[in-house]
Amino acid sequence: MAATTDKSPVPKAISRTISPHSSNPGALRSFSIQGPAGRLEALLNEGHADAPYCTLLCHPHPLGGGTMHNKVVYHAAKVFSALGWPVLRFNFRGTGLSEGSHDGREEVEDVRAALEWLRREYSKPVVAAGFSFGAAMGLKACSPNPKIDPGTDPEIEGFAALGLPTHAEGRDYTYPYLATCTFPKLFLSGDQDQFAPAAQLREIVNTAPDPKRLVMISGADHFFTGHLTAMQEALGLWLRETFQNHPPVPSPTPVPVQVQNLESSSR
Repeated sequence: MAATTDKSPVPKAISRTISPHSSNPGALRSFSIQGPAGRLEALLNEGHADAPYCTLLCHPHPLGGGTMHNKVVYHAAKVFSALGWPVLRFNFRGTGLSEGSHDGREEVEDVRAALEWLRREYSKPVVAAGFSFGAAMGLKACSPNPKIDPGTDPEIEGFAALGLPTHAEGRDYTYPYLATCTFPKLFLSGDQDQFAPAAQLREIVNTAPDPKRLVMISGADHFFTGHLTAMQEALGLWLRETFQNHPPVPSPTPVPVQVQNLESSSR
């Protein structure tokens, strides 16, 4: 699950406290979250105080250069921010200014720590998203685990999986926990994704319960190179149709996408 190298500037310092209910909904704050392996570097687009939802975005694989400043993550954040929702991004352990070391599996606990921070600070339902490795870690963190917590709800209103990988570095990736994810799900990938052959991705999506939607952007690779606007358009469309009690999403110029709608209902 490789990622393009990020060249965006990284804040030189982080604050230790934050007030999430700013009078400036466009404010961007840098701070840290306490994670299981130490402090996690984070950025918050504060959003509107009366926003109905808040969002967590998870970045791609750190060993491929993935950080919370990744282009796909940044452009996805703009879609959520346009709604006025608070949007939290963070660096996984061992990435940027985050403490700890990369593990490849335990990062799911970093996601859970970030989700807990959002719930504690905002008391709003969460619509989460992730790109590549971040999609895999995010989906796992958001899925109920009946062996640990029988009958519990993950308290997630929906999840957008961007570029969910199915095959990388000679191995296949499976997602058995998808079977427990009953919240609305968007699977958004390019039909030329080198880490998710279309047929293989469809098989995985078929294992997930409704409501769900698979969108394949024609001609796009794993990183949506040259197709970031199409990615934003498809993400915005799903948000408009799934979460109806928020203002319309300001859409970029419409770009044709190939949509395979696999949902029977949506919230």
